[in-house]
Amino acid sequence: MTNYFKNPIYWLLPFVPLAEIIDHFGHGVAAEVRFAIAALALIPLAAIMVESTEQISHRSGEALGGLLNATFGNAPELIISLVALNAGLLDVVKASIVGVVLANLLFVLGLSFFIGGISYRTQKFNRRGARAQRSVLMIAAISIIVPTVFDNFISPEMLSHELALNISVAIVLLITYGLNLLFMLKTHPQYFVPKKPQETVEETSKHWSLGVAVSVLLITSIILAFMSGILVGSVEQTAKNLGMSKAFIGVIIIALIGGVPESVAAVTMARKNKLDLTMGIAVGSSIQITLFVAPVLMLSSYYIAPLPLNLVVGNAGIMIVLFPVMIFSMLVTDGRANWFKGIQLLSVYALIALFCYFLPDNKPIIPLLKP
Repeated sequence: MTNYFKNPIYWLLPFVPLAEIIDHFGHGVAAEVRFAIAALALIPLAAIMVESTEQISHRSGEALGGLLNATFGNAPELIISLVALNAGLLDVVKASIVGVVLANLLFVLGLSFFIGGISYRTQKFNRRGARAQRSVLMIAAISIIVPTVFDNFISPEMLSHELALNISVAIVLLITYGLNLLFMLKTHPQYFVPKKPQETVEETSKHWSLGVAVSVLLITSIILAFMSGILVGSVEQTAKNLGMSKAFIGVIIIALIGGVPESVAAVTMARKNKLDLTMGIAVGSSIQITLFVAPVLMLSSYYIAPLPLNLVVGNAGIMIVLFPVMIFSMLVTDGRANWFKGIQLLSVYALIALFCYFLPDNKPIIPLLKP
């Protein structure tokens, strides 16, 4: 392990216990300080998750490696959202779901294409797999659009119809997610076989055993969930002190914070010219959030939340979900990536982030629940 700690990113590990100590005993510490320490603690944890995922992919293949990274990377979002549901913060949960899709498809993938494109003129990935993911993402977008459009046509006394529709949508999404895993891992794994990289990056680290890699990934994910909870607990006050809008907090800040593991992992794989693994992490995380995490949260809300959760996100929410899926669909059809494609994705993300930043708090991006 000595070789790993030569990397300066691991020198930030002391911030992990420091964040925990401040959370329990530093009641007088400013929100900005809590936020900064927790954010610094996430960085080395995300790096460890990257390494363990890459070790698993050596034995299981990049499709399963990307799936595992997306799964463990989404663990903080799921845990944080369950806590928020229990507190009755349903609008925050919906905003974070929308924000994760936005961040993964535009920011994470755009940054990965840009960083990878600096080192490699053109990077290739399996376009058949990208096309399959594109269609699943469109299903995810439709699953949010349908309840939102339906909400515009009903009156408050028809709330039972809306709840029934949302439960039905949740069941369809869970079935689709299960069949998507069957398609990826069992019946059509050839769709996700990685393209042979143009350059092979020399492996300098020794391979871990599968048991060690999975154990490290699991333990790191648990610690990440605690650190993410500390950070999110201080982000609202920090954002208020810095003059940010609630829409910007929910859709941009919290989503980026929760997505630190996916961001670091995806960019690292792009730098190593393993773009299929990058796609599996970024796109797989978006699919998992919408097809698995969102319906699980919706069904869980009937037991742990004061009100049931739905997928009604309003017209702005539809735009925020649909635009990333559309531009992703246009840019991945040829199975090639370069730095300018990354800039295009990042530009759209910046435009939507500016929209959220300047949106007044009296114009919520996620509509309030019907009484």
